[in-house]
Amino acid sequence: MKRNLLLFAMLISVFAVQAQNETYSNLNEKKNEIKLNVISPLLGGIEMSYERILNKKSGLGISALYIFSDENNEDTNYMISTNYRRYFGKKYASGFFAEGFGMFSSIDGKQLKDIDGNLTSNEGDDVYDLSIGLGLGSKWVTKSGFIFEINAGYGFLLFNADKTDHTIVAKLGLNVGYRF
Repeated sequence: MKRNLLLFAMLISVFAVQAQNETYSNLNEKKNEIKLNVISPLLGGIEMSYERILNKKSGLGISALYIFSDENNEDTNYMISTNYRRYFGKKYASGFFAEGFGMFSSIDGKQLKDIDGNLTSNEGDDVYDLSIGLGLGSKWVTKSGFIFEINAGYGFLLFNADKTDHTIVAKLGLNVGYRF
């Protein structure tokens, strides 16, 4: 009886130590990321993102884009986008991913242009709309926490597409950031 009790106690202690090691390693994984899209300044704007890692295979994110120059971007004024990502890589929340996103955006209204493509007049005010879409990308994270990410997404305006020259939204990112 004592031998069985001792064997049972040893077995329980092995499982307890293993469970503590798994919990400790999960606590050491960093769960927050901030990123900057390096393509957005080429469009006359700035885009920043935050992502909260839920587990080793998924994360929730939010990003905001503000266009401060109409010189290189004639249509979008600003956007706020949320996303859910599913990671397929072997490392913690990195590698190839697929995402679903929702977006609130401000887009210029319908515009009239002459034969040469010069803007002659606006037919309407800025259009505010919601969009949903899908995206793909890949993320690389260094041991020190630096992030390099590339992604692209495609979605559809849901409510006011008839008030603008566009029916789709596109997301394109070449992001650098840090995981903490």
